Amino acid sequence: MELYMENRENERMILDSIQNGPLVWPTIVEENGTTRKKKYEELSVTRKLQDDCDLKGTNIVLQGLPLDVYAIVNHHKVSKEIWDRC
Repeated sequence: MELYMENRENERMILDSIQNGPLVWPTIVEENGTTRKKKYEELSVTRKLQDDCDLKGTNIVLQGLPLDVYAIVNHHKVSKEIWDRC
């Protein structure tokens, strides 16, 4: 799987996501004092790219698993968790 990822565009970001976990979305403190995560549209170009690579990494890992293993880990949304379990 790692060789396949290395052949993809932005391979370093995909591998980093799988080995170290996904982007931690930044938060915004609203005027009324509440805190929320930024929306995708509010992320910088680099962070949007990292989020996209997080999703690609998860899809690559899931697609590379045998069906019996996939059934065990398909509920995980983070590729690092899937990678670590397999």
